Amino acid sequence: MELLIFLLIVLIIGVIANIKIVPQAHAYIIERFGGYSATWGVGLHVKIPFIEKVARRVNLKEHVVDFQPQPVITKDNVTMQIDTVVFYQITDPKLFAYGVERPMLAIENLTATTLRNIIGEMELDETLTSRDIVNTKMRAILDEATDPWGIKINRVELKNIIPPREIQDAMEKQMKAERERRESILKAEGEKKAAILIAEGEKESAILRAEAEKQAAIKAAEGEAEAILQVQTAIAEGIKKINEANPSESYIAIKSLESFEKAADGKATKIIIPSQIQGLAGLATSVKELMSEDK
Repeated sequence: MELLIFLLIVLIIGVIANIKIVPQAHAYIIERFGGYSATWGVGLHVKIPFIEKVARRVNLKEHVVDFQPQPVITKDNVTMQIDTVVFYQITDPKLFAYGVERPMLAIENLTATTLRNIIGEMELDETLTSRDIVNTKMRAILDEATDPWGIKINRVELKNIIPPREIQDAMEKQMKAERERRESILKAEGEKKAAILIAEGEKESAILRAEAEKQAAIKAAEGEAEAILQVQTAIAEGIKKINEANPSESYIAIKSLESFEKAADGKATKIIIPSQIQGLAGLATSVKELMSEDK
């Protein structure tokens, strides 16, 4: 009886020991008598004791591998160091377990070889400015090559491109010269815009001054015309008043004489007086005095 209880306890312990729980994002490779038997997914599984064994536990999450810098030579014979980062995921645990020995070492060597082949067809300047193209080509080649291993390459990135020291110095000098050139261009453009603004300001100022002078001349002309008009109006009004008053011939003669006196302005040596004025006896003396004053 005790032996039966002992065997029952051993059996229970053995069953419990062979119960396996596969966690999320993992897979177990099961072998029976040394050969592949099954792939366990997520959940509860029971292994047959002494017959089956868990040969490999596979992580199905996406992995990131940062490989060491690899020396590569460009088309124009420049040697530089490039390190890559590969993002991969295991899609077939069976192929991953039995497809290749040491898969990570295989991917690293394949990455280095592919990188050398791609960079060898490109010149230095093209390499430095075409990372996306290199990344795309490498991902396509690596994904196709690792497919028989149950691995999918999701992304490949060139982490660092390190050219030789002398190339870096030359690039820094080139960048400095380019910055100085851009600075000179910006400075020249600024001076050009400033000169244009100054010229436009002077032009606008000259236009405004000319317009002001024009307006002033117009106002002055209008003032003179208004003054002449007022004088002529006053003269016409005076003549009208004289005509309305019906002046005598003597008054008209005297006024005519005054006009001749103003016309002479004290400088005339000879004045022709109309006969109707000469006929006035009272005015002869005034004419003589005027002529004597002129002499």
